[in-house]
Amino acid sequence: MLIAGFPAGPWGTNCYVAATGPGTECVVIDPGKDAAEGVADVVREHRLKPVAVLVTHGHVDHMWCVAPVAGTYDATAWIHPADRHLLADPMAGMSRETTQMLLGGNYQFAEPDDVRELTDLQELELAGLRFVVDHTPGHTEGSVTFRSPYPTDDISEVMFSGDLLFAGSIGRTDLPGGDHPTMLQSLKSKVLPLADDIVVLPGHGEQTSIGRERVTNPYLQDL
Repeated sequence: MLIAGFPAGPWGTNCYVAATGPGTECVVIDPGKDAAEGVADVVREHRLKPVAVLVTHGHVDHMWCVAPVAGTYDATAWIHPADRHLLADPMAGMSRETTQMLLGGNYQFAEPDDVRELTDLQELELAGLRFVVDHTPGHTEGSVTFRSPYPTDDISEVMFSGDLLFAGSIGRTDLPGGDHPTMLQSLKSKVLPLADDIVVLPGHGEQTSIGRERVTNPYLQDL
């Protein structure tokens, strides 16, 4: 499995490109602001063809380039229905400070031509890869994670966690659609039961593992 990740935009949001190997179809996860050029670089370097764009949640720093990337490669965008409205109206999920900052520019957002909705425990077969969808509300109402098998002896899966789980922390819950008790329930029901060897590829910051977070993350320890 080939996974290329890079931070993009002013929020340093991690965008990922996943494929079975060079010269194949691929999946793009969370192309945020300024991510389109990075996606194009990865696609050229590894001779890939994006066929799907997976969105962990509808905040603008994770979906800014969803429509451009999906449109450029004629790819399907996948998002949970509770966050789908944010594709066309991302300001509805922002803080007042962020909205004021962005309103200085002339930004227009619209859904990609092909949008499909995600459901809890759905299994997606895309670009030769399998993804299990976990609905994990709390950061937003439609937040999800994606888990994919990773065929090595010491790693069973990789999890693209969006803004649910970070190395040493969790996503904020003070933005529109956020709810802290719901976030804690998502962590308790969707993260704590997972195997320790699962590698977590978060929306911001460095990668970690379920085992590491279980023993070092104060939010998980409190659960």
